[in-house]
Order: sequence, then C-alpha cells, then structure tokens
Amino acid sequence: MNGTPKTLLLTRADLEPLMDPSRLIDAVEKAFRARSAGGSFGNAMIHGTTPGALEFHVKAGGLVWDDRLYYGLKANGSCFGNRESRGLPNILGAILLFDGESGYPLAILESTVLTRHRTAAGTAAALRRLAPAGAGTAAILGCGSQGRTHARYLREVLPLAEIWAYDADPSAARAFAAAAAGDLSLPVHVAERPAEAASRSRVIVTCTPSRVPLLAKGDIRPGTTVAAVGADSPDKQELEARVLAGAKVVVDILDQCAAAGELHHAIAEGMMSRTDVHAEIGDIIAGLKPGRESDAETIVYDATGTALQDAAGAIVAYEEARRRGVGRALELFA
Repeated sequence: MNGTPKTLLLTRADLEPLMDPSRLIDAVEKAFRARSAGGSFGNAMIHGTTPGALEFHVKAGGLVWDDRLYYGLKANGSCFGNRESRGLPNILGAILLFDGESGYPLAILESTVLTRHRTAAGTAAALRRLAPAGAGTAAILGCGSQGRTHARYLREVLPLAEIWAYDADPSAARAFAAAAAGDLSLPVHVAERPAEAASRSRVIVTCTPSRVPLLAKGDIRPGTTVAAVGADSPDKQELEARVLAGAKVVVDILDQCAAAGELHHAIAEGMMSRTDVHAEIGDIIAGLKPGRESDAETIVYDATGTALQDAAGAIVAYEEARRRGVGRALELFA
C-alpha cells in the first residue's frame, strides 16, 4: 500500500444494496476453506456484559484473500429491550476492516446488515453439504430479520417448495409468512409450536435469542439437518443437548462452539466431548472430511458465527463499494 490511504465509511443504507446472496455464499465458503488450509489467522472471540446486562461480543480474525491480507474486527452490543424502550435496534455495532500488512483501517462498516447476510450465507454454505437430497421443506424458527434473510439464502441452495415458520410472537410469524410468500413465491405456513414446524421439515434453521431449548430430540425426524444459529454466547440455547448427542455434529469453529454454542451445553451436561464432533465445516468444504453420507443421518450444524465470515463479507462489501463509488472517505490520520 503506497501513499496516504483513506478509510471508507459504509452505513446501513450503503451496505444493503451491496449484499448479493450468491457472491456472499461463495465468499463465506472461501473463508471457511481458508481456515481449513491454514489461510486464516488471529481468530478470537470475547464476551462481556455491562452492569445493566447489556451483552457485548467482539470477534476478530484475518484472512489470506487472493494476493492480499485482511484483518476484521467486529464489536456488537445486544440489548433486546432497545426497540421498545429506546426506539433503537436491539443489536448495534461496527466492523473494522484492516489491511493485514500495514494495519491501516480500510473501512468502517455498520455491522447488523453484514452480520445478517454473512450468517445466512454461512448456513447456506453448510446446507450445500449437509442437507438431505431434495430437501423441499424447511422450518425457520425465529421470524425476525435473521429469519427473513435466511429464507432468501435457503432458496439459493435448496429446492424449496414450502416453509414452516414459528416465532414466540405469533404476529411476527404471520408477518414473516406474508412477506416470504410474496418474495419467494412459495407457500409459507405458520406453526403454533416449534415442534410442529420441525416435524414437518427436512431442514430446520433456529435463529432466535432463546435461553431455553426450543426443540427436543423427539421433535426432529431422522434424516433431518438442523442449523442452530442463535446460540452465540454461553447462556443461549435452542436445542436440548440430547439432540446433539444422537446426531452427526458439524461446527463452524470448534473452540467457539465448545465455549458458547449448542455444543457447550452438550459438553456441560456430559453428553458429548469435543472429540465427538465430526468436523468443522471448513474441512468439509475443503473436501478433507465427508458431509452428509446417507439420507438416514440426522445432522446438527452448530454455528456460533465467526470473524472469518465478518471479514469475508466486509472484504466483498469494501471491494464492491470502491468499484461503485459508494460510501464516504474519511481521513482518520489527517
């Protein structure tokens, strides 16, 4: 990097038009593959809470990306009373994208848009390898912004014919069903209970902030793939530990899932150990380990969300924003 660079500021409004599902799925796959091949570095995750119980999490990680090094750092604050009490989003934060050689901050990006899309892209990348063949029915538990984004990304990788939706707020599930049916041109049914949606589906995505299990082992048909996305801190849980204990378990990053994902609870309850995990998803994408091996397998993909996904999404957004001339250039060191 020569000369005096500038830092690109990308707001929520800047980012949404840059989010292309096909390109982001490919980018997240590239990041997972890089981890498997030793092309990632400095991965870390920190959780903390304020005296008012506001949860902060920080994720950081670097990628060897073509002929360049990048390092990404995301800090998010989660306050699930924000929308009602302050008129603010429940999750707020920012991503910093650095040049991996000079350390220069290339971009500051609003984090929630990118987090929604990179999370759904990670689920889609996993389901390409883990979903049962011909899976036409999917359940989405959690009908907020993450659930809506997942519906769009699932359509990229599955031959979807219908969706079953559940939310703790029935009005949210009904709104999701109406919007998704129009956007995707397929039937979307509202379930009264999580088990109802799960029992009708071959693919299940859980993307809630739940702190109590939503699904038990008996709620899930053999041969189903469950992508558990919501548990990204030690106190969150969407699946009973027995669901994992009886399944092939694939994780995004083993250390993170053992510390903060669904795997964390299965280990704490003595039902699994780290060595029982089949693979990290990067090893499957890289062809080092098999994904789904039979229609009879029940598979759980435990996804805590990785800084490598954040970095990959930020790289794609940064490069596309520069190409389009989007964003505001800042001189941080003027």
